[in-house]
Amino acid sequence: MTQTPAKSEPKLQAEQPKVETFASLRFPNFRLWFFGQTLSLMGTWMQSVAQGWLVYQLSGSALALGAVSFIGTVPTLFLMLPGGAIVDRVPRRRLLLATQSVMMLLAFIMAALAATGKLQIWHIAVLAATLGIAQSFDAPARQALAVEMVEDRRYLSNAIALNSTIFNLARIVGPAIGGAVLAAVGAAWCFGLNGLSFVAVLIALLLMRLPATGTAVRTAPLLEQTMIGLRYVWENIPIRTMMLLVAVASLFGSSYAVLLPAFAANVLKVGEFGLGALNVAVGAGALVGSLIVASLGQSQRKPLLLTVGSLLFPFALLGMAASRSFPLSLVCLALIGVAFVMQNATINTLIQQMVPDELRGRVMAVYSLTFFGTAPFAALQAGGLAQAFGPQIGVAVGAVVTLFFALGVLVFVPSVRRLNV
Repeated sequence: MTQTPAKSEPKLQAEQPKVETFASLRFPNFRLWFFGQTLSLMGTWMQSVAQGWLVYQLSGSALALGAVSFIGTVPTLFLMLPGGAIVDRVPRRRLLLATQSVMMLLAFIMAALAATGKLQIWHIAVLAATLGIAQSFDAPARQALAVEMVEDRRYLSNAIALNSTIFNLARIVGPAIGGAVLAAVGAAWCFGLNGLSFVAVLIALLLMRLPATGTAVRTAPLLEQTMIGLRYVWENIPIRTMMLLVAVASLFGSSYAVLLPAFAANVLKVGEFGLGALNVAVGAGALVGSLIVASLGQSQRKPLLLTVGSLLFPFALLGMAASRSFPLSLVCLALIGVAFVMQNATINTLIQQMVPDELRGRVMAVYSLTFFGTAPFAALQAGGLAQAFGPQIGVAVGAVVTLFFALGVLVFVPSVRRLNV
């Protein structure tokens, strides 16, 4: 089996037309996916912000925030990579129908416990761990299925950009909506609305008319197939570097999201309403960043977008860490949203344009692992630093590490800046 992209792929990219920001929505399958998956993922992140607030209210501990996040995401360390190999072996739509149904059930269980006043931290931990197991298979399947939905391959770049935008935008906008709902009607509604949001993506998946050609049946052992994907990522220097850039940003930079309840309660003293506003600011920035990436998805400016996003992200984090002003914190968080989406949506687009179809599930599993797999350690290090020195130090330390790594990529790995796909 060939381990390198087809020779004709650069030609395909060169022939792609200039298209508007949402060009891929003209395809019915992708249109169903776009709106259904956007609602579903936003619901998932709505639940995340409500869960964090409840844990902090029940425990009063920043360390507990990190511990619950660790428990919820640690399954991905062991299951995400073999999950990617399974994505390359089974029909991706069928797999997604199963994982989305499981996650819907978990959300409704959480809503019922919260509504009856019986929800305890150990309930949250067990349900979060089960959700992490489902996400280990769901995330790479979502990433890989997107390319099957666009009938005209000339629009593949735009579709990839919009698909990665869905994930990154929902990761930011979902908590923003969740914060507002939490302040208005309480955590049980966040969990219940998350459960309902899965209905949208389940309907979308059932209504799709996908090509008859499915995923090839593979007889090689699962471990061997997993190692093939890992070798491909490691031996491709630009892909390996971009994966590491995402991992470092997620491990050290994204910890700010875990600590937002502590910022709202103790640093800025703005309560639940302020927590919602802080998340809304990030969501507004993410919306701007997502539109920038989708609009320029057909251009040769993607390496520039990647560079700007990777540097702006840690600088904005440093501004947030230093701020004791609520308005200034809102501005910094908006810039964090812009930069986060610019960096990670661009990386997703570049990788998907470079990877061969037969390895797509496994490579996107590695990409997804850089988000979810680093989260347990991000949560623990952020929670531990915040508990010992305060949330501002917890964010500042992560920002400095992220900044130095981004500068190192800029200086020592010029091949990333010269990508032309």
